[in-house]
Amino acid sequence: MLKIHSEPPKPELVNSGPAILALGFRPFFSFAGLAAVLLLSLWLGIWAGAMRDPEYYGGIFWHSHEMLFGYAAAVIAGFLLTAVRNWTGAEVPTGTHLALLALLWLAGRVAPLLTGILPAPVIALIDLAFLPAVALSLVPPLWKGQQKINRIFVPLLLVMGIANLLVHLQSLDIADSAGHGIDMMLYLVVFLITIIAGRVVPFFTQAVISGYQASRKPQIELVSTLALGLLALMQPFGLPGPVVGLVALVVAVTQFLRVLVWYDRRIWGIPILWVLYSGYFWLILGFLLLGLSGFGVLPANLAKHALTVGGIGVLTLGMMTRVTLGHTGHPIDPSPLMLPVFVLLNLAAAVRVFAALVWPQHYNLWVYLSGGLWVLCFLVFSAIYLPMLFRPRADGKPG
Repeated sequence: MLKIHSEPPKPELVNSGPAILALGFRPFFSFAGLAAVLLLSLWLGIWAGAMRDPEYYGGIFWHSHEMLFGYAAAVIAGFLLTAVRNWTGAEVPTGTHLALLALLWLAGRVAPLLTGILPAPVIALIDLAFLPAVALSLVPPLWKGQQKINRIFVPLLLVMGIANLLVHLQSLDIADSAGHGIDMMLYLVVFLITIIAGRVVPFFTQAVISGYQASRKPQIELVSTLALGLLALMQPFGLPGPVVGLVALVVAVTQFLRVLVWYDRRIWGIPILWVLYSGYFWLILGFLLLGLSGFGVLPANLAKHALTVGGIGVLTLGMMTRVTLGHTGHPIDPSPLMLPVFVLLNLAAAVRVFAALVWPQHYNLWVYLSGGLWVLCFLVFSAIYLPMLFRPRADGKPG
């Protein structure tokens, strides 16, 4: 995958407002943790028939859209609006600018629930504005940096905006394209996560394990990058299942070979590391299952839940925990309560994928159990880390 470079840091931030607006990770990780709880709780109510489907997207598309363009987009925005400063040494949005971006994300979650009050085109415009707004906010710091490869995140966010447009076109009765947009966004999110993981996971491992030194295989990185990018960009074209399956299998194999050169068995004694690696292994498994589903071996929705609940869910939970501790001036040592949370979120993924595969006659039970575990995990995360996100750094530094 692409290697993201760092440059020497510029002068430190100077906080002049509330701590929650000091850096991008603060409001967006806060929103992501709460969204993970609320969005899944609402979806379980809809699944149980206790609540009506949101009219704008429709039930299943609302759930898929909000978990990707809501939860995952919040994590991505929070990470990039923080990490880009470390990578380039240039200033990133804070204060009022950051608050407006956060409110725009929030408006995108609320607007679809106001069908009948807001016209459908207005709902679409509100939600569609967020990803381009984040991309444009990153242009100044990224273009000030000398490492041009770091600029890939701007077009990547804009292509995510195109995937979002495909979903909204169906809600506006213009095209039957929501499924293509959802799948496109899923693979783009994974593409972005794997790019970031290629930098931070070996770095975090090296920072904790004495004598650890990660290596890279450039040929594998290149093939994996091209295959995963192709998988995302081919979604709007409705290609045959075996074609998608073959590309997914290439992604699975190359990603496995990629992480193999990072791996050190000592990670399993360090929760803040093994949660990241377990999430990455879910991504690999998800692409393996997706490849098999392309040939009709098993349902595609189980493969996609391996990617989402397991891959995206576990990796982003671990990443938000690590980044929050590091950037709020706390020791990189998660609360003891987070260890069972890391285990339970992996269990939620296993239940959603394997229990549903082995005992499909109890499918509803597995949906409720997996969803309930997800809600519990992010509720605990929010209870522990939201206070840190709202308070100034523990070490007195700005940021």
